[in-house]
Amino acid sequence: MGYGLLEEKNQKLRMIAFGAVELKKYEDHYLKLNHIFERTTSLIDQFHPDELAIESQFYGKNVQSMLKLGRAQGIAIAAALQRNMPIFEYAPRKIKLSITGSGTATKEQVALMLQRLLKIADLPDKFDATDALAVAVCHAFQQNKADSLGGAKTWKEFINNNPSRLK
Repeated sequence: MGYGLLEEKNQKLRMIAFGAVELKKYEDHYLKLNHIFERTTSLIDQFHPDELAIESQFYGKNVQSMLKLGRAQGIAIAAALQRNMPIFEYAPRKIKLSITGSGTATKEQVALMLQRLLKIADLPDKFDATDALAVAVCHAFQQNKADSLGGAKTWKEFINNNPSRLK
């Protein structure tokens, strides 16, 4: 499981930290879940983020893998809920689209775009960390979009909320 933490000032993003929660040393699935909870809580306590953004589940061919991923996501969500953090969820396609302009971008393309955008010197070998960082950047972009639309999520909603601004 990856994590990525950003700071945003004046609509400029700065990476604070990113990495992956190592789970290989745990054979038992429940011990892995416990470690995810402890590590997520530790990151929240260390960096005090305002919000948690998470990638929504996607359809996979292996039902067992989807079940394990869902449990891990639930554990991370529970850690954020325990600290009264708002939670936001984004589909993988939306994340890729917001970072690269293509919803079908590869993990490599997403990582390279993040490297340029956030001026990351060296990328990690695994994509867990860059995937998580992509979720954080996507969330920041979505929040800025909502801010620029007066809190509306779409142009249609903005127009409906502000009919006097149409000429």
